[in-house]
Amino acid sequence: MNRPHFRALGPRSRPRQGTTRAAPRTRLRTRDLLTEAHAGMLQRPGRSALTALGTVLGVGTFVAILGLTATASSQIDSRFNTLVATEVTIEDIGDDSAEQLANSFPDDAPSRMERLHGVQHAGVYWHVSVSGRSTVTAAPVGDGAGGEEAPVVAATPGVLAAAGPTLAQGRLFDAFHHRRAEDVVVIGSGLANRLGITTLETQPAVFVGGTPLTVIGIVDDVDRQEDLLLSVIVPSTTAEKYWGGPSRGERAKMLVSTRLGAATQVAHEAALALDPAHPDRFKSIPPPDPRTLRGNVSGDLNQLLLLLAGICLVIGTVGIANTTLVAVLERTGEIGLRRALGARARHITAQFLTESGALGALGGLVGTSLGTLTVVGVAVARDWTPLIHPATVAAAPVIGLATGLLAGLYPAWRASRIQPVEALRR
Repeated sequence: MNRPHFRALGPRSRPRQGTTRAAPRTRLRTRDLLTEAHAGMLQRPGRSALTALGTVLGVGTFVAILGLTATASSQIDSRFNTLVATEVTIEDIGDDSAEQLANSFPDDAPSRMERLHGVQHAGVYWHVSVSGRSTVTAAPVGDGAGGEEAPVVAATPGVLAAAGPTLAQGRLFDAFHHRRAEDVVVIGSGLANRLGITTLETQPAVFVGGTPLTVIGIVDDVDRQEDLLLSVIVPSTTAEKYWGGPSRGERAKMLVSTRLGAATQVAHEAALALDPAHPDRFKSIPPPDPRTLRGNVSGDLNQLLLLLAGICLVIGTVGIANTTLVAVLERTGEIGLRRALGARARHITAQFLTESGALGALGGLVGTSLGTLTVVGVAVARDWTPLIHPATVAAAPVIGLATGLLAGLYPAWRASRIQPVEALRR
């Protein structure tokens, strides 16, 4: 046990006869306080390490969660900007009067849109109402048995180009197929597997409402309009040849892909470009504000993950409080000896608070380092750009210190209440 450093203050004059000498006033210098706290922590280094472990985990989780949330939000925002922020949807909202066509888009609507600055691809599409049997089969069975229910989409070639497809096999239909109204079709890989179509070398066909259509392409994935993966996509001219155009209850739409930053302006100009005489027949839907999306995503992630970090900090606080309280009980004799040598209750309180605060601050520093390394490691593994706010790194050790001090309040108060006579008697 280290020798405690307590200094008596005041004159050492003898008390007058018939009077009682007052107890000398003592103080514990800051240097001595730090020395005693350091010695107390090193008496049992294993226990001190385990005590700080709770704060390490709590602060490390806190830093890692905030860092990963910021990094993931940045990646979500980047992906949103490159995909959704370059997509414009135009809806046909023309009325159903007798003189109004079901499809208000002009025949050269895609070329009109592609003449706008910033537009890359554009195409018109609508869902086909197939009369009779609506199931899609891979064989001309009489009752449609063994078929799959799948929506049939009539589309111009620009729709597939704007969707950004990834082909598993074959090719997409183009302007040649569209101009000649060829009996071809493009399907998704999921539907192809359900129909038993595994290769295009045999030129397989599917039957839509009894009409045979040759499968020329199987799409594995798309960047936009994911519902196309579950659909049978035919050239719009082919659909008009067999089933006509959009019905009165089914309106056509246009999908437009733009360069980054041009979507809002394209959406503003689209109606006039399509039909200067009747721009009110079209409704342009620009992409949502990326700042709103990022704020919503970041807010939801922060609320959930900060709750987890808070739980870890609470666990660390309880761990430090429990271990410090056990240390107080184990060091009762030492506390009694210090009190007998002149230590006041506030000195004992300060010593144990210093020990728990030092363990918390040390755990906060180690936890900050581990949390930062976790964020960097995950970002490198996922090929992301790590993002940690400087305020998070600066505040984390302070949080560790505050956690240690909070955890040591009750044990320190408990130690200060120990009476010297009772402590030495044990």
